[in-house]
Order: sequence, then structure tokens, then C-alpha cells
Amino acid sequence: MRVKRLSLVVLALALGAGLRVAGAGATSPVGAPHPVCVSRGACSAWFRADSWAPGAPIYLTHFRPVPAQASIVAYAAWIRSTSTQIALYPGYKGPGDTPLNRGPEMVPTSARSRLLATFNSGFYETDHAGGFYVNRTLYFPMVRGEATLVRYRSGRVDVISWAGPARPGPDVLVARQNLALLVSNFRPTHLSANNALWGLTLHGVPDVWRTALGVDASGNLIYAAAPAQTSSSLARIMVQLGCVRAMELDINPEWPIFVSYGAPGAANPHLDVPNPNQIPGRFLYPSTKDFFAVFRATSPHAAQPW
Repeated sequence: MRVKRLSLVVLALALGAGLRVAGAGATSPVGAPHPVCVSRGACSAWFRADSWAPGAPIYLTHFRPVPAQASIVAYAAWIRSTSTQIALYPGYKGPGDTPLNRGPEMVPTSARSRLLATFNSGFYETDHAGGFYVNRTLYFPMVRGEATLVRYRSGRVDVISWAGPARPGPDVLVARQNLALLVSNFRPTHLSANNALWGLTLHGVPDVWRTALGVDASGNLIYAAAPAQTSSSLARIMVQLGCVRAMELDINPEWPIFVSYGAPGAANPHLDVPNPNQIPGRFLYPSTKDFFAVFRATSPHAAQPW
């Protein structure tokens, strides 16, 4: 399936709202992230997607990253890290072959009352070697210099360039690596300009579905998914969304997905990335690839549901 440059999809980790492209005075609800403004008079406010959950943990917005290209719309989702818990689950194939216990391979039924969102992870280990650590289990060793999503025992989350040992220390609860940093210090990295470094694409075309995960200056997570993107254009989107640092996740049409849930118990799942290759209930049964889940937080240092 060749991806056409029609509607870009960017979803920053925070579910929830419809499209609103307003003037420079656009405002978001109290406690929401600042509107996304890509040019004077073109700002998009954020809207909640989780009115049932306390703490307003997830917001959504839509915006046009290039105002002159009206057909390209970006969707962004934002996660409030202080009121959520990020979790990582292996699939029955991804991240790769291992003799270790893979766990539930889906969102555990015992934790679905707290489930807020689910979204895709990174590459298969055979496509790019990177660390994978969760539930006190090192599935694949950490690689120094790789972009890494980390959840610490303190409850803090971050996207960093890994500088630690092959096995994370006791202060780390979750670590998932994929390639190098796409964005650093609010700017695209120099590597982001070399599209060949960011994964094999379907039919070899340069601009395909790509996803990314970043962190803002307050430590909140931002997820993005967009069709018809190169590594450099995806990096620019993450900068527009206010990311201090960001990493690319999975690419190509089959994999991008972000799902929000309209009620407790994983009820009323909604496909927030309009990808025809995915379905809303994707992670409520065993998944092929590994994935992330977002839960309402209990205590900062609590182990993820397993």
C-alpha cells in the first residue's frame, strides 16, 4: 500500500479532542497544554478525551504542521505524567525471539478499570537492536547512545540518550530503546536529516507512516503518528509540539495506532489515529508486537500491571 501525502496524523500522548484551528487567541482548558501555533493566526487548542478519569490526564489536538498544505492535518496527543502510569508489554512476536516469559501480551484484564490509552512501540529487534526492560526482566540489553523511553521508580518518565550500563539499575522500572534521538534540546538532531538511518520503508519510498514519542519541558509525554513523513519532517512536527527530546517509534502503514477509552474497563475504545490497518480493540487480545499502555496512576513507584 503506497502512502499518499494527504492527511498527516500526529497524535501526542494525550487523547481526546476534535479539530479546532483558530486564530492566535485560541485557548485550551485550564490545566491543558498550551495551544499549538505553527504560524500567526493558526493555533489549535487541546481538548480532553477522558472526561471519566480524574486529573485530566490526556488531551488531544489537531493542527496543520505546514499551513500552506491545507490537506495535511496533524493529530497530537499529550499525557500528564503526574497522574498516569506508562507501561510496556511484549507481544507474542515483538520485540523479538526470547525464551523469557512474555507476560500477558495484551492489556491485563485486572487493570482495565484504570486503562486510559494504548499505542504502538518501536521496531522488531531483528530490524534494529535495542534494549527492552520491563517487570524486572531484561529481554534485550540496553545500547549506549540509543534513544530510550524510561520510567523511573520515582514515577518520572523521560526520553533520553542512554548513557547507562547494559542492564538498567534499580531506579528504572521500564526502558524501551529505538534508534537515536530524533529531537534534542528542542531541535531536530543532525541525524534526523538522513532519512536512510530511520528504518526500511514499504516499497522503498522515503515518506511513509511514522510515529514518535517525546517529552516536554514539564516531563509530560507526547506521541505522534503521521502518514507521508520523512525522518526530518517528523522531527519538525515533534518540535512544533514542544518536545525537548523525542524518539522515532514504529513506521510503515501497518503499525501506527493510538487508542483511547471512553469509560472505565476499556469500554468504548476509539481509534485516534485514522489508520485503516488498525482496529480499536487491538490491544485487548494478544498482540503481535510490543506496545505501550497508559493507566491512571496509583503510587509513583508501583510496578506496572502484569
